[in-house]
Amino acid sequence: MSYTGKRYHFKNAIEVEEFHTARYGAPGQSRMKRRKPTPEQMEKINQYNREKLARRKLREHFDIHDYFTDLTYRRGERPADMKAAKADFRKFIREVRRQYKKRGYELKWMRNIEVGTKNGWHIHLVINRYPDTDVILAEAWKKGKVINELMYAKGEFRDLAAYITKTPKTDPRLKDASYSASKNLPVPEPEKKVYKKWNTWKGIRVPKGFYLDQDSVHEGINPVTGYPYRHYTLLRIKRRD
Repeated sequence: MSYTGKRYHFKNAIEVEEFHTARYGAPGQSRMKRRKPTPEQMEKINQYNREKLARRKLREHFDIHDYFTDLTYRRGERPADMKAAKADFRKFIREVRRQYKKRGYELKWMRNIEVGTKNGWHIHLVINRYPDTDVILAEAWKKGKVINELMYAKGEFRDLAAYITKTPKTDPRLKDASYSASKNLPVPEPEKKVYKKWNTWKGIRVPKGFYLDQDSVHEGINPVTGYPYRHYTLLRIKRRD
């Protein structure tokens, strides 16, 4: 039973995906019947992929000394709808980009615009930090407060990726949400290998200098393809800044 292994290497993490190849029909190889995903399954798959891509962008382009910022709205400044909120952010980020460029900085960002069920608007922003970033943000955002804190690094940004991509489906306190990121956040190509056997009995091999993030381990039978899979993350014991 052949399977493919993918390894994504980041500064402080290695993400591993193991899944079967499409070579069904080899001697002794069997699987469940392929099924069409339900709308609920597709929603979970789409959200999983959003979180996965956001997590990889965070691990590749940001660090614990960058900012996780909250842009709030004063009551009289709240937008009428998501379209207006997006326009507010575009105006804000253009000014931030202009100030970064003037100082010779490259701007990188990820954001989620959120409105709660009680019509409370705010924008969560991940942004690469320089010595005067706090001043730039405070002067560029005219709609309310700017609250800066250093990045939340638990699970090497695993929890932060889920938080910044949340939707009303994942958080019932939200009425609407819109996630986006700057275009200069490419994710590295994985290291790929094809193996002849599905060796789950060997367990997960942890290289020296790393430990297994237990909360990252997911394995089972894919309900769509009918094949087994396993995903997990290895984190560096002594992280590199």
